[in-house]
Amino acid sequence: MKTIFSGIQPTGTLTIGNYLGAMKQFVELQHDYNCYFCIVDEHAITVPQERIKLRDNIRSLAALYLASGINPEKSTLFIQSEVSAHTQLGWMLQCVAYIGELERMTQFKDKSTGKEAVSAGLLTYPPLMAADILLYNTDIVPVGDDQKQHIELTRDLAERFNRKYNDIFTIPEPRIPKVGARIMSLQNPTKKMSKSDENQKATIFMLDDEKKIEKKIKSAVTDSVGTVQYDPENRPGISSLLTIYSSFTDEKVETIVERYEGKGYGEFKQDLAEKVVDVLSPIQKRYYELVESAELDTVLDNGADKAEEQASKMLQKAKKAMGLGRVKKNK
Repeated sequence: MKTIFSGIQPTGTLTIGNYLGAMKQFVELQHDYNCYFCIVDEHAITVPQERIKLRDNIRSLAALYLASGINPEKSTLFIQSEVSAHTQLGWMLQCVAYIGELERMTQFKDKSTGKEAVSAGLLTYPPLMAADILLYNTDIVPVGDDQKQHIELTRDLAERFNRKYNDIFTIPEPRIPKVGARIMSLQNPTKKMSKSDENQKATIFMLDDEKKIEKKIKSAVTDSVGTVQYDPENRPGISSLLTIYSSFTDEKVETIVERYEGKGYGEFKQDLAEKVVDVLSPIQKRYYELVESAELDTVLDNGADKAEEQASKMLQKAKKAMGLGRVKKNK
């Protein structure tokens, strides 16, 4: 059985973009793959975080994984900082990476532009991400299209390590969903939906209540044409809403367009809001049952133990390949 690894940073409530591009995929994939789902809290601290808020976000994200349908009997859910092999292999891969290729990473350039100072971790976190993936003999990494560059670097580092030291790492492949990989802002449909967007009307969060969801969708930017048609280049607003509709219902965009032929945006947006609420409501109910429960702690404890067992084996192989540590002499 092939292995899948994916990680999400605990930096705020997830959006429907995170759900459609990641969580929804994970629930489907766990039945056919050996899955490791990681809350990558060590990646989160590449930028300043409030201690209490970060801990709350870690717990909240874990609860959302389970509420969305991740089954701990089928998948391994764990917190990155609770498995020490991640940072150890991350450092080893930093010593394999080149500064130039890290400086060329798009996300580093985006987050560092205009800043007086940024942490060294912001520059060097791609090798840590590579370590996250390579520790589990990962075959496939489900990602949004904005993360494809990081998977390419992971592949480069794995291949470089294998050539230079020993052929121990599996070379992973990215998996990008055909629909829902990039959910756009409700207020600026040429820009990706983001949980950090200052305009709260631009983003639907997984924990938004029914009224908020309806209000945000009804105020979503479209155009003056008034017909429900899919044309991302010329009509990005209504096209983005059709992508959301299709992703939540698993219906083809063409089928949805036919349904609303001759109908206006009002009816379409109302129906879309209902479809989103229908999916998110049971997830939210389960989330609030889990977030303060001992059940959540048990799942995370078991997940950390299982991840540690696998990760420590690969770490020892990597240390041996690089010549780290010592060979004990027989007495």
